[in-house]
Amino acid sequence: MNVEAVAKQLEALGNATRLQVYRTLVRAGQNGLPVSRIQEKVGVPASTLSHHLHRLIVTGLVTQERQGTTLISRANYPAIQGLLGFLADECCADVDAESDGSAA
Repeated sequence: MNVEAVAKQLEALGNATRLQVYRTLVRAGQNGLPVSRIQEKVGVPASTLSHHLHRLIVTGLVTQERQGTTLISRANYPAIQGLLGFLADECCADVDAESDGSAA
């Protein structure tokens, strides 16, 4: 992942309502939820939810699929795994380099 994409995803999740929407979808699992059900669970107006879902979709954190007249939203698990990996993969990578220089 590149730093720009990570920054946009973190910015999207930095909004309390979007984070609540995203957590609701993560809890729902692979089946996702109809938009109307997300609205019930989060308790925001439809237009507000639409705005927040759009932002999560644009950043790749959420996908949507139409099933008949119902719009199903799902957390994009590979995207969040990539984001978490980006944040954690280099954990402590510079510790040995710094300790080598300070041991003198």
